[in-house]
Amino acid sequence: MTGNELNELLRISPEQCHRRLMKEYGRYVYAIVFNKLRSCAAREDIEECFCDVFTDIFIKFEYDEKYVNDIKGYIGTIAKRKSIDRFRVLSAENSYNAYADEDDMAELVSDFSVDERVESSELRSILLQKIKELGEPDSVILIQKFYYNRKSSEIAKTVSMTASSVRSRCTRAMEKLRRKLSEAGITG
Repeated sequence: MTGNELNELLRISPEQCHRRLMKEYGRYVYAIVFNKLRSCAAREDIEECFCDVFTDIFIKFEYDEKYVNDIKGYIGTIAKRKSIDRFRVLSAENSYNAYADEDDMAELVSDFSVDERVESSELRSILLQKIKELGEPDSVILIQKFYYNRKSSEIAKTVSMTASSVRSRCTRAMEKLRRKLSEAGITG
């Protein structure tokens, strides 16, 4: 859809225009919003930001010559800006500032260990590699369950299975993963 088509459809039927925009660019906008906010936002916040993006597009769209052929760029820009604004708000809400005297700060001892960080990073890398080696849907199930803390019922929708099938696949996948990790010399 080009800017000209959008403008024409907007004049004919705003409702059809809105439906077509959502149908054609909904996934694109959701992907942008999700990728910007997944580290700090709840699902409801992501969905609210998604709705805000389309609200901005519907309310503020003004025909501009530079968007004649690149309406996707226009929509992407709005999605990125809205997501960044929401990220800033959510980050500010979640951050806590603590002030301390210089005397108090001198008493603090760092327990940061570069060796431990490197080892932890290498283990994470090996673990992800071994999970990917399991193939789909096992790798998807394990990542959704343990990295994104999703329930079996939520994962089931993603992989087109029942929740009980997801639970049994998860159990079997964990056994396979344990074997792969022990073969790599990692035991827990």
